[in-house]
Amino acid sequence: MSLLINDLSVAYGARTIISGLSLPALPAGSLVALVGPNGAGKSTLLRAIAGLERMKGALSLDGQDVTQLSVAERSLRLAYMPQQLPPGIALGVLESIVAALRLSGGDNLIEVAFQALRQLGIEHLAEQPLNSLSGGQRQLVALAQLLARNPQVLLLDEPTSALDLHYQLRVMDAVRARAVAHRLLAVAVLHDINLAASHADWLVVLNQGRVVACGAPAQVLTPGLLAEVYGVEARVERCSQQRLQVLVDRALT
Repeated sequence: MSLLINDLSVAYGARTIISGLSLPALPAGSLVALVGPNGAGKSTLLRAIAGLERMKGALSLDGQDVTQLSVAERSLRLAYMPQQLPPGIALGVLESIVAALRLSGGDNLIEVAFQALRQLGIEHLAEQPLNSLSGGQRQLVALAQLLARNPQVLLLDEPTSALDLHYQLRVMDAVRARAVAHRLLAVAVLHDINLAASHADWLVVLNQGRVVACGAPAQVLTPGLLAEVYGVEARVERCSQQRLQVLVDRALT
């Protein structure tokens, strides 16, 4: 299973956000990070894949035209988590995940729901009402709902934006482990370039609605690219544990 994007464009009226964007087939079992400066088109691309933006171009999943799927089938196969979540409702955390699972069917719903909470380290929230949670906690619960549904593609818009360091790592580890274990594709918009470098199999670097670079983090991240895309002078080095790190020295004028 792979996701193939060819000549994708999105415009708001006369303003073009993404123009003729194409990517190599993004394979199952991998985590792809969309990175780039503000306004690069990352969230718009994710929403277009999810079917939430009008687009031109070709989008296929496992050889099937995604744009021809019904809304219900598309949302089951490509599960999307927005950056801005709606306010909490008067349901318990575990209850809300079970309710989401009922839409897609399956057995042992409570067990599956609790396992998703445990994978993110938030099983202690199971009986808490959603409307009592912080923004970061609701972000974790929303991700647990998607993990429990086990779609073919996870589309995550800044899934770590409201989280502390501990839960940022829990989320990225859980998403990558689920992608590998269940042979699904995870595509996440990330602003933390080091988090992306340490967890993603692929980086897609966007700028002004176009792909600047695509490939493994070690191949993509160079001082020249960081200067061109982000306007910073930076070094790309490996730490004592051989993890890739981006060290920013200064902003370029």
